[in-house]
Amino acid sequence: MLNVSERTQEMKGSPIRRLVPLAVAAKKRGIAVYHLNIGQPDIPTPRSFMEGIRDAKIDVLSYAPARGIPVTIHALIDFYAGMGFHLTEDEVRVTIGGSEAFAFSLQATCNPGDEVLIPEPFYPNYYGHALMNGIKVVPITTKIEDGFHLPPIEEIDALITPRTKAILFSTPSNPTGVAYTRDEMQAIADLAIKHDLYVISDEPYRELMYEGEAVSILEFPELHDHAILVDSISKRLSACGARIGTLVTRNRELMKSIDKLCMIRLSAPTFEQLGLVSFLKDPHYKDDIAAMREKFHSRRDTLYEALQTIPGGISRKPEGAFYVFVKFPQLDNSEEFVKFMMNDFNLDGETTMVAPGAGFYATQGMGNDEVRIAYVLEEPKLIRAVEVLKAGIEAYAEQRQRVAASTG
Repeated sequence: MLNVSERTQEMKGSPIRRLVPLAVAAKKRGIAVYHLNIGQPDIPTPRSFMEGIRDAKIDVLSYAPARGIPVTIHALIDFYAGMGFHLTEDEVRVTIGGSEAFAFSLQATCNPGDEVLIPEPFYPNYYGHALMNGIKVVPITTKIEDGFHLPPIEEIDALITPRTKAILFSTPSNPTGVAYTRDEMQAIADLAIKHDLYVISDEPYRELMYEGEAVSILEFPELHDHAILVDSISKRLSACGARIGTLVTRNRELMKSIDKLCMIRLSAPTFEQLGLVSFLKDPHYKDDIAAMREKFHSRRDTLYEALQTIPGGISRKPEGAFYVFVKFPQLDNSEEFVKFMMNDFNLDGETTMVAPGAGFYATQGMGNDEVRIAYVLEEPKLIRAVEVLKAGIEAYAEQRQRVAASTG
């Protein structure tokens, strides 16, 4: 009898995408769906990026260099230099999206059976890639009441074992929008030095900061050999489909291993690399990023205000990215709630899709009363989406009460 691998059987699938077929079915029934479940910006991709693809002078679409096209790497070096990070071509690699960058980081730093610490709730693909490589995720549980900031460093220290090899996180965070403070980042750096750990910092939302400052792992010179920066153009360029990411490390031995991984996957997309070069050569590219930041800042404020109209909802205003994680005590199973919203509920022919919270945790039982909301729609649509969400939560709670009464 043919079998599939145990690893893939153990995978839960993405909580962000697993239920999308239900939305497709709802639309076929004539229901309009407000998609707040996926972090796909609706903002047009910069013209300079698209022109770079259109104007590429290519006769033969051959493999790009495994490390990345040299002109792309040098454009990225200039980009990071503008933020005060002075890198060389030996320290920067182009990857197929940020996802490949953190997958390579895990593969190059951990052996099967090793452990990686990740603050939860976290981006679910971290867990999936760890599982696929036989790596154990040890969660650092954070709480909505604390704005999802890190617990006391002593609690994190207590989680470290001889099998711990790395700490992985995103800042500003997907899914919570928390941005770790300089003190928090320093505490992580101190732990990494104390226990000789790698620090993998996923920073694709760095420019989307609304409160405080974005602190990068590259700012800590003591982490010269420990720090790995994961980056992506998906969010800052509204180019999720381009699949261009970056991996940065100053650790030369580690980069030798990364290069082997780059070679066996051949190359990152050529046209998109040239599009990135065109964007970064545009003297006004920072204006494009700033305009996007201002738009998401306004959307954040609009969404947060709208969420206050839902009784019992608990949230903290996110400091960055374009997500907010919300606790609704009316929910007993957030995945069942999303199914209810897609299958059984509409308000005047409309429904709202969010991402169920449990899929962002490694700890069983957590997140059942929480959802992630991506504010990736225009503000009038966000307001209406929350109105529909509010009505849906009320209807779901009433349904659960009826079921409980009938079975009691």
